[in-house]
Amino acid sequence: MTARTRGKPDPLERQIESALEPGRFVSYHACWSFVSALEEVEASVAQLLKTDPVRAAALYETFLAGCHEKVEEVDDSSGCFGQFVETLFVGWVKARNAAAADPDETASRLLAWMDDDPYGFCHGIEKELAKVLDRVGLATFARRVRERFETIPQEPPSPGGSTFHDPDHFRRRWGEVLRTLYLAQKNSEAYLSLAEATGLTPQDCHALATIFAARRKPQEALAWVERGIDLSERSPRGFAGGLDLAELKRKLLTKLGRGGEALDAAWTAYREHPCPYAYDELMEFVPKAERSVWHEKAVGAVEEADLASAIELFLHAKEPERLVLRLRAATDAALEQLSHYVTEPAAKNLERAHPDVAARLWRAQGLRIVNAGKSKYYDAALRNLERAKKCFEKAGNRKEWQKTVDEIHARHHRKTGFIVDFEKLAAGRGPSTTPSFLERAKARWTKT
Repeated sequence: MTARTRGKPDPLERQIESALEPGRFVSYHACWSFVSALEEVEASVAQLLKTDPVRAAALYETFLAGCHEKVEEVDDSSGCFGQFVETLFVGWVKARNAAAADPDETASRLLAWMDDDPYGFCHGIEKELAKVLDRVGLATFARRVRERFETIPQEPPSPGGSTFHDPDHFRRRWGEVLRTLYLAQKNSEAYLSLAEATGLTPQDCHALATIFAARRKPQEALAWVERGIDLSERSPRGFAGGLDLAELKRKLLTKLGRGGEALDAAWTAYREHPCPYAYDELMEFVPKAERSVWHEKAVGAVEEADLASAIELFLHAKEPERLVLRLRAATDAALEQLSHYVTEPAAKNLERAHPDVAARLWRAQGLRIVNAGKSKYYDAALRNLERAKKCFEKAGNRKEWQKTVDEIHARHHRKTGFIVDFEKLAAGRGPSTTPSFLERAKARWTKT
């Protein structure tokens, strides 16, 4: 379908074509700005949804056709172009809804696009479609997918056969599409029938539990959660959904007035994997009057946990003194083993009140990079070491900084890409004292 106004090409079509830049190859680095320009045109099309949805639907089809023609000229390693095309499918469905178009025709077109999808634009698109299809459209689409699913023969895959011609592959694919649509419909009967026909999984139990929970039937939901946990424990492939099931179980127990059981379950989960997320989950089920008691219990349980977990938890739970004690007891070698995602927040938090501890953390981050010879990150190492120097000086511990300088000279003097700049840092000319580009530019400008 071609969008036209009074027999002439729609003026927005020219904008679409101009933005797609036919014949120009879009490199990886230029892809983001290219897609940004496409998004501006799509926004103009989206404005028509309320005033002229028929025209909008036609323009979305034109846009989709153009993108399929353009894709060979786009280095879409980042996936941003593919994500943009997904928004066009969603926009097309919204326009069809607004225009009260035939839902059966909408479903047919969507299925045709999903079948003829050499670039994977429609992979997993049913998740987005389920959000925007209206009630009748969703039911029609689910019915058409179910018809397709039922025509696929239930045959074991042939040895050495191609996946793309494997009936079992297609049953799994369209079965997953149906699961998504039934979940969006909150259709427990159809979902369960499908799950039993294809093999019930822990994820299916979680989906059914959420449907019953949404219907305000927590007892039925809990039964499905417990069934899912049982399947998860017996299936090595089911563990990924175990955490979601356990979280949902605690919430359902609370709704059923079994808050004590929910708290016990949260405490068990926290002790197995102490982390900020588990701490928050635990405190969610603690009565307000008992928060301080359970806080002490939770942070006390982390005293013997691994160093990374303890740092993250003490920071999150606002326990700086416990954090400092644990860090003072840690060796420099142990600190250097930690990711900067763990040590940097702690170092920043402790710089003012405990500069000696912060200095060790900054030094550990810098040495971790230099010891590994990661030359790409030497600039980061220098910044970390400069902050270590300032913290050691603030703590009145210049000897420890000099010890660090001597150690680096002894171990890394051959790393010329690092040592030259480090010697400048040691002499007091670190990265923070080097004028930025704009500072140099302004200084030069004022002299002219």
